[in-house]
Amino acid sequence: MIARSKTLLPQLMRTWGLAIALLLIGTALSFAHPGFLTSANLLNVARQISINGILAVGVTLVLLTGGVDLSLGSVVALAGVVAASLAHPGDYPVLVPIAAGVLTGALCGGANGLMVTRGRIPSFIATLGMMTAARGLALVVSNGRPISNLSPAFTRLGGDLGPLPIPVIILAVIALATSVLLGRFRLGRHLYAVGGNTEAARASGIRVSVIGMFAYTFCGAMAGLAGIVLAARITTGQPNAGTGYELDAIAAVVIGGTSLSGGVGRISGTILGVLLVGVINNGLDLMNVSSYYQAIVKGAIIISAVWLDRNRKPS
Repeated sequence: MIARSKTLLPQLMRTWGLAIALLLIGTALSFAHPGFLTSANLLNVARQISINGILAVGVTLVLLTGGVDLSLGSVVALAGVVAASLAHPGDYPVLVPIAAGVLTGALCGGANGLMVTRGRIPSFIATLGMMTAARGLALVVSNGRPISNLSPAFTRLGGDLGPLPIPVIILAVIALATSVLLGRFRLGRHLYAVGGNTEAARASGIRVSVIGMFAYTFCGAMAGLAGIVLAARITTGQPNAGTGYELDAIAAVVIGGTSLSGGVGRISGTILGVLLVGVINNGLDLMNVSSYYQAIVKGAIIISAVWLDRNRKPS
């Protein structure tokens, strides 16, 4: 009985530990600040995490293959200014800037995928280069200035649909569709297989380079979508937007149980990780913690995420 309890507790913590941590932190914040549990603040938390959530869903697929994408924040900025430049009133139907933003992100992701799968460049280096290039392109497209005067149809994407923020609805749809893809389709199984053991996956007939290309292209498209939502929310395309977003997204994914080595992870865990990071950030804001100290906390979260990933692995 004692031996069984010793194995049951770690299993319970692996399954429900993140949800329990989220509940405990939420409870502590509700006592620390009476405004935390109000419906207005909870909706604000949901709205705040939506962009990081979209990015996190995309980068989950890259991490599952054993790669990493450090270009997310810059691609968010580039896609945002591309979409905003086409979203002036009377220029084009709203679907045109949306498609342009998503396509911009997908092209950046596809370029990352080509460099990693065909060029054999380590994902860290390839996406670091894209991070710099995409930021430069965002500045070129926008002439270094914010792009404003966006159409109401475009900025509506950052608003509400009834009681729910539209960005939250977008995140929910993306997360559900991606979860089904990973759990019910062959492509999802191949993503896990490539991350778990690349050589074994190749020997079993899986086209490893194609799977890698899909993961990076999908991740880039999600960064493009996040850039569109961000531009709609702040009603401008900002070439300097998205700085540090990649770190928040990767930290949330790893906290949610996705391994940096690949082959392990779920979208449900990613969403819990996004919620945990978002709740902590919101709590710090409510308690008027200085942004300097918030940066320290964020750094500690990132280090903790890597530490958790290392300690999940069997010795």
